[in-house]
Amino acid sequence: MTQTRMPKLLRPLMLLSALALMAGCSTSMGGPGSRHGGKNQPAYTLQGVGTPTVVLQAGLLDGKEAWDDVLQELAANNQVFAFDRPGHNRVPASKTPRDPCTIASEQRQLLRNAGIKPPYILVGHSIGGLYQYAYAAMYPEDVAGMVLLDPTHPRHWETIQRDAPDAVGMIRLARLAAFSSTDKAEFDAQAQCLERFNGIKMPAVPIRLLVSGRFKAEERGQYENALKRLRQDWLRLLGIKNMKTIADSGHYIQKDAPEEVVAAVRQVSAEARQR
Repeated sequence: MTQTRMPKLLRPLMLLSALALMAGCSTSMGGPGSRHGGKNQPAYTLQGVGTPTVVLQAGLLDGKEAWDDVLQELAANNQVFAFDRPGHNRVPASKTPRDPCTIASEQRQLLRNAGIKPPYILVGHSIGGLYQYAYAAMYPEDVAGMVLLDPTHPRHWETIQRDAPDAVGMIRLARLAAFSSTDKAEFDAQAQCLERFNGIKMPAVPIRLLVSGRFKAEERGQYENALKRLRQDWLRLLGIKNMKTIADSGHYIQKDAPEEVVAAVRQVSAEARQR
């Protein structure tokens, strides 16, 4: 969730955007192992033991509570770090740009401030997957593995505007009516800075790409087809050959199919430990 809660009557507007589905969000704050990174620093949760540390990056509109359904299971095998970006939950908004590169650098600084040493397994959902992609491109030496869940493609909004015009009006209306100032800034800056990564290879680490297989009626047609093309391009960007489609899951794979997420992270962790 964000500091400004989305009115319930407006939530259906978000069904057309893979960036901002609200299904199943909770409002939990913290919990066992919760800490705060200091004044004006993102609140975070650190649980479990074992390396590499798993770093969870939530999607647009979400805070660390988006990972509640998988956090405990992941912490059984690894140290797990989940946090709230500036402007989410009770964390003050930031005046710095909200582009993927800035957010990736903030994540790195937060990890360092918390004394959590690399390498990390980067896990990201939706736009959080885009942020983890930027992190891996910027700091490949920090990365032991990656698991991306329905990640937002660098050209997501550009492609939707061109290839799925039927969805554009609803997404714009949702942005105006239901996004906080931070959500708007993250949405508007989602493609900024990423051109610097053109031609850059991802680090040679284990990577898993999980995508949802269940589309709502509002998402079928132009939007679904555009999204599937972008998913195929993720294989190129990540330098991998396969993705796994979770047939019965909607956009929130970590909520609809938590066992799939846990299994993917454990597979990546096991492979990383053998390297």
